[in-house]
Amino acid sequence: MAKDFDTMEDSNRSGNTSIHQVSDPSKRISLQLLAGLSLLAQTAWAKAQNAAASASSRLNFQALSPSLEDFVQVPPGYRFNVLAAWGEPVGIAGNMPAYRADASNTAEEQAAQMGMHHDGLVFFPLNGSSTHGVIMTNHEYTDDGLLHSDGIENWTAEKVKKSQNAHGLSAYEARLTERGWQMVRPSRYARRITLDTEFAVGGPAAGHRMMQTAADPSGKRIKGTLNNCASSMTPWGTYLSGEENWSFYFAAGEAISPHHKRWGLRAKSFYQWEAHDERFDAAKHPNEPNRFGWIVEVDPMDPLSTPIKRTAIGRGAHEGAWVTQSGDGRAVVYSGEDARFEYIYKFISRDKIAPGGAAANRTLLDHGTLYVARFDADGTGRWLPLVHGSGPLTAANGFADQAEVLIKARQASDALGATKMDRPEWLTIDRDNGWVYCTLTNNTNRGQDKHPSVDAANPRANNTMGHIIRWRDENAFAGDTFVWNHLLLAGDPANEREQARGNIQGDFFGCPDGLSIGPGGLLWIQTDVHSGQLNQGEFKRIGNNQMLVCDTTTGQVKRFLTGPNMCEITGVSFTPDGTSLFINIQHPGETPTDRGDPKYPNQFSSWPDHIDDNRPRSATVAIRKIDGGVIGW
Repeated sequence: MAKDFDTMEDSNRSGNTSIHQVSDPSKRISLQLLAGLSLLAQTAWAKAQNAAASASSRLNFQALSPSLEDFVQVPPGYRFNVLAAWGEPVGIAGNMPAYRADASNTAEEQAAQMGMHHDGLVFFPLNGSSTHGVIMTNHEYTDDGLLHSDGIENWTAEKVKKSQNAHGLSAYEARLTERGWQMVRPSRYARRITLDTEFAVGGPAAGHRMMQTAADPSGKRIKGTLNNCASSMTPWGTYLSGEENWSFYFAAGEAISPHHKRWGLRAKSFYQWEAHDERFDAAKHPNEPNRFGWIVEVDPMDPLSTPIKRTAIGRGAHEGAWVTQSGDGRAVVYSGEDARFEYIYKFISRDKIAPGGAAANRTLLDHGTLYVARFDADGTGRWLPLVHGSGPLTAANGFADQAEVLIKARQASDALGATKMDRPEWLTIDRDNGWVYCTLTNNTNRGQDKHPSVDAANPRANNTMGHIIRWRDENAFAGDTFVWNHLLLAGDPANEREQARGNIQGDFFGCPDGLSIGPGGLLWIQTDVHSGQLNQGEFKRIGNNQMLVCDTTTGQVKRFLTGPNMCEITGVSFTPDGTSLFINIQHPGETPTDRGDPKYPNQFSSWPDHIDDNRPRSATVAIRKIDGGVIGW
């Protein structure tokens, strides 16, 4: 997540007191956790501790120091190149408008160019190649002071349309050349998905009365996707993207319904689109917000295919969704909501993953069971089913049917007593040993007045630094119960405040966000300290945002990359052979003002062009070892 939405008032006002209170938040799990584990889990835990004590680090690169330089830096022996920056044409034949450094491109031109503020991305190999593929990228949000040549002055319908066209997704073809990775243009795979792109609706909420609008009385066709954050590749070769902070795009007026209030809608929107696009006026169109907050699925190999919003996975401020396969062949999808005191979810498909790729699994994610996580203080946990008629999820309690349970997933999770987490962002799955990892970026409201207190899973009050939690489900990802622990608590050991020091072995950092298991099981961690906090207070020694690598067998962490000023490091994807790594540099030079500073171009950064008066641009970075070896090893 890019903008500092953590500073905004959280919407989880359910009154649900946590059932996981602990008397001493400074205590770690240790013996208390071990006592609650099964014999099998105890054996695995002991082996992990022995490995941590005896194994040598597998991180064979020279760690970087924190940086305040306006550059991307990688270790000696590595090199990188920039590709696919904001405004570059994606490669649609006959429609490749060039980027203009003065931001004078029109809304129509922006619809054929890379969108703004790249976030999650995935490399899809063509014919199994590690040198040729299709890259899909999310564009999380826009900085309108940067997007328009005259900033946010004189707000017009054209500016709204350009902002909408800079959201969504991009697909483009890329090939490894002597000059590094380069875009292939034109390309039959090139595509832009914007707020004008039609999406189908799959799953129980398709056609439901809460999804119907005047523009779409069927409730089965939705225009566009927005605030797309993390992404992943499914085992059948499609792209999953999460719609995250969609609530900030809607103006709800003064009379906000309890339903909309629980989802964070306010009287006025953040982006002010409703001034020229009435569907974002929720006072006039109260069901329109219900059509956002879903996991969307796209086939990257078919630019003419219709993307689908998968309602069976549940509605939320989804960071993203990550898929593995259960022991009996079904799809297991983990997701989280990047919002304070919200939840972690698991979806298990009814049917098995079929051979035959995207076409054979077109409705796989429309049928199954959604669960929400409860983390207990003894180091065990339970997946609670979000099923209509189960426990409090009845019509008498405001859930008329299964579709309404999914549309109101937050309210349903409140009713079940799930564990309120410290902003669950990216997840990643280690399929070799069954561990699932999740970054909990921060939560400065934890333990504060009128907010939930600390609990075993979220053990620090005023959690500025965040942590990484992990769990392992019983029954090969398909079980109802799991064991869990903290991989690490982020922080700087030099901080005066104990709860901001963390317990990292190796290079310190704050606010973990992006996360991925890479070659050989190494865990790649990306950070998102907000630009308003960077190099101030508890963060003053941390430097610009960065990417680190953790050897989970030893717990050792090393800093692999540092980014330019005010950026976020996000998105992570490897080629099949592990010799190329793609990441995104999001919002370099991010202005501390909410909607952008009209005094741009380069008040805080000039990356990646480093030309006077050029506007900073989000872009993808491709990283390789000079010797062509596997990244990180």
